[in-house]
Amino acid sequence: MPVTDEPRLETATIEDLPALVDLVMELFRMQGDFNPDAAAQERGLALILEQPSRGRIFVIRNGHRLIGMVNLLFTISTAMGGFVIQMEDVIIHPDHRGQGYGSRLLEHVIEFAEAKDFKRITLLTDKISAESQNFFRKYGFDYSNMIPMKRIIQSS
Repeated sequence: MPVTDEPRLETATIEDLPALVDLVMELFRMQGDFNPDAAAQERGLALILEQPSRGRIFVIRNGHRLIGMVNLLFTISTAMGGFVIQMEDVIIHPDHRGQGYGSRLLEHVIEFAEAKDFKRITLLTDKISAESQNFFRKYGFDYSNMIPMKRIIQSS
């Protein structure tokens, strides 16, 4: 009988970069606002992994296989008078959805934020995905009166 590892939560390392890129590519294929670009996703993820003061990437893994991730970026809010988190790239591999892994990741993020005295966690979720919105509302996230806007800066 094969031995199975209990999935565990960990902070991602640079060795996880290829698997993180795969997960983010899967996420971006499902969303309309982003174009999957493995080189761009790799650069962005590496910037976080190389400088822990910028943020954290938490993963859930079974053995050596990553089955989910969440990306946290740290910034300062003058409105809150302290450090806040921008949460992005919440993804569970399609083969492992509906098994509680997303809940475990999100609970870990909330515990991390509370332990480190962050004042707020902000996220963007798909406007068309009621399932995603309901998931986050279950953990105390609420709608904001703020409307996200973006401007893409073209490199010269």
